[in-house]
Amino acid sequence: MKTAVVILNWNGKQLLEQFLPSIIAFSSEESEVYVADNASTDDSIQYVKENFPSVHIVVNKQNGGYAKGYNDALQHINADIYCLINSDIEVTKNWLTPVLQLFKQEENTAIIQPKLLDYKDKSKFEYAGAGGGYVDFFGYPYCRGRIFNDLEKDENQFNDTTDIFWASGACFFVRSAVFHQLNGFDEDYFAHQEEIDLCWRAQNEGFSVKFVGASTVYHVGGATLQESNPTKTYLNFRNSLFTILKNVPSKYLFTVILARLVLDGVAGLKFIVELRPIHTWSVLKAHLSFYKNCTRFIKKRRQIQRKSNYSIHTSVVWQHFILQVRKFSNLK
Repeated sequence: MKTAVVILNWNGKQLLEQFLPSIIAFSSEESEVYVADNASTDDSIQYVKENFPSVHIVVNKQNGGYAKGYNDALQHINADIYCLINSDIEVTKNWLTPVLQLFKQEENTAIIQPKLLDYKDKSKFEYAGAGGGYVDFFGYPYCRGRIFNDLEKDENQFNDTTDIFWASGACFFVRSAVFHQLNGFDEDYFAHQEEIDLCWRAQNEGFSVKFVGASTVYHVGGATLQESNPTKTYLNFRNSLFTILKNVPSKYLFTVILARLVLDGVAGLKFIVELRPIHTWSVLKAHLSFYKNCTRFIKKRRQIQRKSNYSIHTSVVWQHFILQVRKFSNLK
């Protein structure tokens, strides 16, 4: 299988200096390496051309965020498997081998995520994907090894290969045929949670999403948008509502959306108590954008066959904040 490791870059010269060498060193035998540039205004592409001539470069005409950025770039990359990888990830020796082996063994597996550990503390799982992602009844994403902001230590508890509900966009392997069959990421998301939506739609079409613990990468996290950035809050709250409206089965839809709007309001009040009113404003803007775009997303919903099972019996909010559950293995 022809494989392309594709790094989305936006003004990321420093990150490319730091992490591109490991990606080239541990990927070149099994894959071509690409930098997809999202209309950067720094000299990062010139730096890649001068220092890493083996790396292919695709330049997008505009910065369309993660979703449109990859959609645009992947039209120009010929491969059977795409590995979409953030510019702030350090890969390890033989990280590609077990992932590509699983793709060869299981034709129905369309998307794979490796183990994501924290670059800043390599003994811990990293927020963006940890040991593979799930979604609870109310549409809240969580991971094996990460429930909200509680991160577990890596004690080899997730070294397995298993089905998951969503794979992290920080390091996202996908069959090119399936990616294009699903028309790629939803560009209305711009960034954040578009990978959850794509995984959900892939499962609706009967494909599997897997986690491969034999492959490990280390993620810095927040290199483009930090957790304290109100834009990140806005995108996460808005895009989560988009995903619910598009994908949740009809019999649960009204209940889930109503509950989420209320719970988002509680989160907004929490931001005020924490003296972060700008994030409360971000939640309000997210809801206003959701209302504005409801009609468009209802049209998208009608084009989707909802067949996949998300965690309809689980409320991570209840178990984490009320029952004080901190570890994935203790969820019920």
